[in-house]
Amino acid sequence: TVKGDVHDIGKNIVGVVLQCNNYDVIDLGVMVPAQKILETAREEKVDIVGLSGLITPSLDEMVHVAAEMEREGFDIPLLIGGATTSKIHTAVRIEPAYSGPTVHVLDASRGVGVASSLLSDNQHEDYVAKVRAENEDARRRHGAKDSASRAVSLTEARENGVKIHWPDWRPTPPAMPGLHGLDDYPLEELRDRIDWTPFFRTWELIGTYPNILDDGTVGDTARGLLDDAERMLDRIIEEKWLSARGVFGLFPANSDGAETIHIYADDSRTDIASNFHTIRQQIAKRGGQPNFALADFVAPAETGIQDYIGAFAVTAGIGIEEHVARFEAAHDDYNSILLKALADRLAEAFAERLHERVRKEFWGYAADEAYDNEALIKEAYHGIRPAPGYPACPDHTEKEGLFALLDATNAAGIELTESYAMLPTAAVSGYYIAHPASRYFGTGKIAKDQVADYAERKRMDVTTAERWLAPVLGYERS
Repeated sequence: TVKGDVHDIGKNIVGVVLQCNNYDVIDLGVMVPAQKILETAREEKVDIVGLSGLITPSLDEMVHVAAEMEREGFDIPLLIGGATTSKIHTAVRIEPAYSGPTVHVLDASRGVGVASSLLSDNQHEDYVAKVRAENEDARRRHGAKDSASRAVSLTEARENGVKIHWPDWRPTPPAMPGLHGLDDYPLEELRDRIDWTPFFRTWELIGTYPNILDDGTVGDTARGLLDDAERMLDRIIEEKWLSARGVFGLFPANSDGAETIHIYADDSRTDIASNFHTIRQQIAKRGGQPNFALADFVAPAETGIQDYIGAFAVTAGIGIEEHVARFEAAHDDYNSILLKALADRLAEAFAERLHERVRKEFWGYAADEAYDNEALIKEAYHGIRPAPGYPACPDHTEKEGLFALLDATNAAGIELTESYAMLPTAAVSGYYIAHPASRYFGTGKIAKDQVADYAERKRMDVTTAERWLAPVLGYERS
């Protein structure tokens, strides 16, 4: 996993699949600098280098590794994988930096076929030619898409923002304002809130829980995996392998009428404790659809309405390192991956459970809410919990202000890497917005005028802003 990134469940599954097919795999772990990757590749005389990453900053780091491989004269195949990677990004940004074969691998099930083709005396030449042709075609098609030309100006997008009749909005003051810590949250309570569908997807078993258990193709495998997971959960809880910690805060807030949400230090609303900088959709809309920004769902200060916002950071990964190390020392990859996957599910369950309690108890704007777990998973409730790095607010650097506001490292034991990935990896953070009109969305591609405005708001140079907003840029950055 490249420098700055800490996620390795998918990468580890790839390693296991390759090893089961008689490949020797050298796993360098997580947050690995380019030089370490290259040094090891030379020392071990490897046939292939594989890079993995989950968060968007990893995309730039992969380009850097490719450029370093080119500078140092490598010509071996470079494989690219991970949730944020894509065939387009590999073709447009990574392959041009490296003259060796550069292949995007969609998932673990493709890894063996790709490696086999690349290392085959008979197939290598044709396979590499095919990949290069596909990458060239991807670059051509990408270049033909002028996303910026389909974007409206930031001024026009703001004028087409969400129209809320604010005089009708009567925000509920939080029942428990301010910061609150949650230590050693009961895992048995979180277990009941697990959404199992993403768990199966981690293992590349596609289907919706519980229907997947009766699937004619993967049902037997899914049931066996769930049985193993339930048994491990029993031990995690009974033997206290993991502990869950969290922190949340409920604060006075107003938007600036554009894309920034001001979070105030207290109810006097004179001192700003933090700013949440959001992004507005800029693609031309049809049929009366607005150009959304998360700030649209918080009352502008000019309305005089005293609105509020929440923030949170939770983890279910405290203590995981000891047990992962134990499994790895025993070369038990399966249980190591299983434990990490369950910790992730518990962290997501913690985020969902805390949001429910915020709505019903701590904030109390939906005190009478009554939903079962299925309805909660489907987000039938009012209010959202957007997270930095996700489609509605794609900039991971927003976690810096969020963590400072919450004092999350001291209060919950969660740290940020230099690329704003969270440690432990089984962690979730974000904001709470209560307005009934609030909803999730993807920002889509944005234009240069918004990037310049965003950079000014964030007090960073445009080049830095472009780096962090790379996945949503509607133009090619230099």
